[in-house]
Amino acid sequence: MIFTKLERAEDRYREIEQMMTLPEVILDNKRYSELIKEYKSLEPVIEKFREYKVAEKNMRDSDEMMRESSLDSDLRELAEEEFKEYRALCEKLTEELRILLMPRDPNDSRNVIVEIRQGAGGEEAALFGADLYRMYSMYATSKRFKIEVVSLNETELGGIKEITFNVIGDGAYSKFKFESGVHRVQRIPVTESNGRIQTSTVTVAVLPEAEEVEVEVNPADIKFESCKSSGAGGQHINKTESAVRLTHKPTGIVIECDQERSQLQNKEKALRLLYTKLYDMKLRAQEEEIASTRKSQVGSGDRSEKIRTYNFPQSRVTDHRINKTIYSLDSFLDGEIDCIVDDLITADAAERLKGEEA
Repeated sequence: MIFTKLERAEDRYREIEQMMTLPEVILDNKRYSELIKEYKSLEPVIEKFREYKVAEKNMRDSDEMMRESSLDSDLRELAEEEFKEYRALCEKLTEELRILLMPRDPNDSRNVIVEIRQGAGGEEAALFGADLYRMYSMYATSKRFKIEVVSLNETELGGIKEITFNVIGDGAYSKFKFESGVHRVQRIPVTESNGRIQTSTVTVAVLPEAEEVEVEVNPADIKFESCKSSGAGGQHINKTESAVRLTHKPTGIVIECDQERSQLQNKEKALRLLYTKLYDMKLRAQEEEIASTRKSQVGSGDRSEKIRTYNFPQSRVTDHRINKTIYSLDSFLDGEIDCIVDDLITADAAERLKGEEA
């Protein structure tokens, strides 16, 4: 069954390749972009399938060689070893293909809105919030995503009490969705004179950005107010009332947007964030309904759950969901987080595969 699907997928892949060379398709921007998107979604599956076909042919060749009566014992032994290696590789690739063929999270290709908030630990938590924002910014840059700040509340020492920002780019949600939760830091604070290690926390929420059409919002339910930007003081303060505070009356959601000079631009950003928060509420209600069939223990689960610890004295990062520890904290905070993100993606796929087999 799996290989029938793969053969069909490869036929479609070849068909798209040919279609994208046609002048009438190239001139149709919408059609061409749709084909490019489909082509890219098929690419990892087809590459893996072609890798499998090479391994499978090598396995068959080794099997045929083993059956030759004229083969001497040394060559036969070599053929047997090759056969075992290629058989093991085929089994591994088959499992990987099963995961790749699973339905993707429909939100994976979306932009995301990330919220970082100071938790326990006072100024030290705010300083670590700034570290996390820097880490995500560098990671986004490495993936060629764009960062756009919606609102920012800083401290005098350069920490971040709260920040909301967009990550814009195809597949942003697939890379950021596992960051939701409590991030714990263990280090000696800059404000600590006795050299004692302090434990502080920062909470992160990652929301797939929603379109206006995906949620129903009655304009009469939204209250808009103009206000001055919040900040640490001095040059951080916006002297004009270009910032916007939005209140959604039915849910009590309050959103402030203060990063643009234009009140209209801030209003547009605030509305986008409202649609996203309402969409997130809708998604979480759906997840609660299916929680009995599969607990979301790796993905965007409970935001009150401690997901990761950053230990500075040991240069250690531990992700508690997959029990993985690395000892390269500096490079991790420089945005090199794929070493854990990739494992989270794999663990989530394996968990979903178990759910389908159950």
